[in-house]
Amino acid sequence: MSHSYQPQENKRSDDKSIRARMLISCPDKAGIVAAVSQFLYEQGANIVQSDQYTMDPEGGMFFMRIEFDLQELEVRLPSLQEDFNRIADRFSMRWSIFRAARRKRIAIFVSKEDHCLLELLWQWQAGDLDAEISMVISNHDDMRSLVESFGIPYHHIPVTADTKAEAEQKQKELTAGKIDLIVLARYMQIVSPKFIEQYHNRIINIHHSFLPAFVGGKPYQQAYNRGVKLIGATAHYVTEELDGGPIIEQDVQRVSHSDNVNELKRMGRHIERIVLARAVKWHVEDRLLVYQNKTVAFV
Repeated sequence: MSHSYQPQENKRSDDKSIRARMLISCPDKAGIVAAVSQFLYEQGANIVQSDQYTMDPEGGMFFMRIEFDLQELEVRLPSLQEDFNRIADRFSMRWSIFRAARRKRIAIFVSKEDHCLLELLWQWQAGDLDAEISMVISNHDDMRSLVESFGIPYHHIPVTADTKAEAEQKQKELTAGKIDLIVLARYMQIVSPKFIEQYHNRIINIHHSFLPAFVGGKPYQQAYNRGVKLIGATAHYVTEELDGGPIIEQDVQRVSHSDNVNELKRMGRHIERIVLARAVKWHVEDRLLVYQNKTVAFV
């Protein structure tokens, strides 16, 4: 069961400098919401939105996302985090607090197809993606002029079977300490486990099928051969298991027996770009919690 709570008396401010977001997951028991709310009240914080979900009130997991405003947030946040540990310990919480004003830094990895990249660039340019696109990294040089026209650095790192390790080392050097999220926008290369370790639940991939169907390469050809009546796309966090990480978002479109593989690809491109953009937006707005191999999305 899920709930959304927004107190009528609280006025929502547009000042991001005083806005923070808290994500919590813990075993479910009575008193969690009351304890968190009371703590924030005692700190002088104003809760502007609270969402919670419990898997099973009897012994299940509890998930919570709170947005709150607190004057002088940047100065007061360290002590607030330290003080919250007593609440967290009491309920065995895993928790994080994020400043809304601190925009997450994104590196987009692409290959030759531009539709997912373009959607992210357009949403970023329009102000709908509240993040900083710090760089685009590609194994081809095709989209350099496009990306640089947005004022975003473009790095061409060729990848072959013989140079894959060397290429990945260059990617690590470019992103180390500078990136909060990596987006594989139809990158079409398998990322190594060592690279994934550095960005646990911080690499989002778009797979051009409705997972778990048609894992791996050429999913539209697989779908056509199977004679499906629905095609889809799946945005998920990247894990060592190929296309097996926690699913963030999916969508589908009905197709016909008369649609050939190229038509499936054409329709699929639209689904892919929308699904990936949603997943990235939810991540940078701190709306996602991962538990085992699932996500809880407060959207």
